[in-house]
This record gives sequence, C-alpha cells and structure tokens, in this order.
Amino acid sequence: MARPKPTVIVTRKLPDVVETRMMELFDVNLNVEDKPFSGDHLAAAMQTCDVLVPTLTDHVNKAVIDRAGPRLKLIANFGNGVDHIDVAAARAKGISVTNTPDVLTEDTADMTMALMVAVPRRLLEGATMIRDGQFKGWSPIHMLGRRLYGKRLGIIGMGRIGTAVARRARGFGMAIHYHNRRRLRPELEAEVEATYWESLDQMLARMDVISIHCPHTPATFHLLSERRLKLLKPTSYLINLARGEIVDESALVRMLEEEKLAGAGLDVFENEPAVNPKLLTMKNVIVLPHMGSATVEGRINMGERVIINIRAFCDNHPPPDRVLPPTP
Repeated sequence: MARPKPTVIVTRKLPDVVETRMMELFDVNLNVEDKPFSGDHLAAAMQTCDVLVPTLTDHVNKAVIDRAGPRLKLIANFGNGVDHIDVAAARAKGISVTNTPDVLTEDTADMTMALMVAVPRRLLEGATMIRDGQFKGWSPIHMLGRRLYGKRLGIIGMGRIGTAVARRARGFGMAIHYHNRRRLRPELEAEVEATYWESLDQMLARMDVISIHCPHTPATFHLLSERRLKLLKPTSYLINLARGEIVDESALVRMLEEEKLAGAGLDVFENEPAVNPKLLTMKNVIVLPHMGSATVEGRINMGERVIINIRAFCDNHPPPDRVLPPTP
C-alpha cells in the first residue's frame, strides 16, 4: 500500500516546471495568484500542512512558528538566505529547516560584476541619455568613467558567492582583498590571489570597490555603519547584492549626497520593497529590484533543491540542505 503524499503549501508562485513536478509527488496547495501571505495566513497554513515552502517575503518568526500545528515537520525554504526564518524557534518545536544553497552562486556573481562595471562606467546614464535624445556626439571628455583594471576590490563575506565574484574580478585585472569570519584555505586563497584582512576597518579604508556577500544576521545588521562607511575613500564604489540591512542606508544616502562616495550599485534595500526615494534621483547610483539571482535556470534549480529536500525528509533521510541555528 502506497504511503499518503505529504501535504505541501507553497507560499509564492514558482516556475511551472517546478510546480508541475511538485503536483506529481506531493499533495500541494499552490499560490497561483502569487499574492504574499499575511502573518495570519502563514500561521493558518502552518496548522494544516506537513511541509511549508516559504520564500524571503515570508516572515516565519517565532510568533508564527509557535502557532504551527503538530503536522508541520519541515520548512523547505525556496532560497538560500534564511534570515526571515527563526531557525532556532523551529528547531525547538521539532521543525527542520532547509534552504537551496549553491544554485544561485554564479547568477549572483554575474550580476555583481554587471553592477561593478555599470556604475563606474556610467552605463545607466549613457543609456538614459540616448533614450532621452540628449546625445550630441562624441567628445574627448564626454561621459568619462573609471576603469576596473588595476583597482582593489574588497569582498565582505568570502563564501560561495564572494569567491565566485573574486574569480570573475581577477579576469578584469582587479586585486582581490577580503574580510571573512574565517580565513580561506591557503590553496583557495592562492587560486584567486586574495589578500586577507582580519580587520574590516583597515580593509575598507584601502579599497576602490567594496562588494558585500555576507548573510544578514544580528551580528551583521548595519555592519557597514555610518562610522565604517566614512572609512571608505571618496573615490570608492559600494556594491550590495546580499541584504539591505547590512548597510546603514540613511548614512549611505548622506555620503552619496555629500560626494563622499563615488557611487553605488544596489540590488537590495534596508526596508525592501521600499526604496529610499533619494537613491532614485542619483546619477551615480544604480538600483535594481532584487534580481541578482533571477534567471530561469536558477529558479528551476532552486525548485529542484526544494523537492530533493522534501523527498529526502519524507523518506526519513537527512535532507541534504538542512540549516542549523547559528551558534551563540
């Protein structure tokens, strides 16, 4: 006799191929309208399912987890970051949490390099000038930007994505520096010719470009505080495709207004989806709608990892991407 299929609730619209495969394997409730769940809706869903598949727009905090029913045993997150899930509260209630690491690494690294080129070379300004009919012809001093070749790149968070960015940046002739909780293995450090800085402050003061790739945790909230932002050179650029809360956005805006920074490329924001309106008017800033990992291939790969985690868990095997609470 076949075992009953687990009841799975998916909180957002996923690629059709992923949803179709889920329908074949599980008893699934899909969010066809792609309307984000409210807190009460989320809590109600967690009272009736075996597996919840949330995304970064769902705030699965302790209060919501405490309202979960006894059936819920797995939160299979569609995404790598789990800062929107109280993993410790879930574990205390006997609920496992998984994520989808690795699959978005290359896509996010590609977008990082796109912003790293686009901001100093003023690509958005140039494209806007053409669209607005303002291009009057070439001149020797027209639309001058800054080259990447020979510049120093400081990477904050040298995990999978940070390392992938380092490999790409080496191809642009940049010198790689990084700050991380742990120093890389010597062979990996040598591969990307990276210089390790134990002191974030010391690294910030010497870089031409800063790229953020660390997770958002209580320890990294406003890691780039106003004090640290003031350490940056006025000719430097800030790129952020990690989480907006890592940067004191108000302080960043002030420094850009006062020309104490050369520019910024931002795919994430502190109060997302709200964006500080001042950022929208700055010519030396490119803002994107959290699309760093947004490729068809990447989203399908993420869905496949979610399915693998659910199947492993329901077959009484350890899910490959289980997330544990951070150590104190």
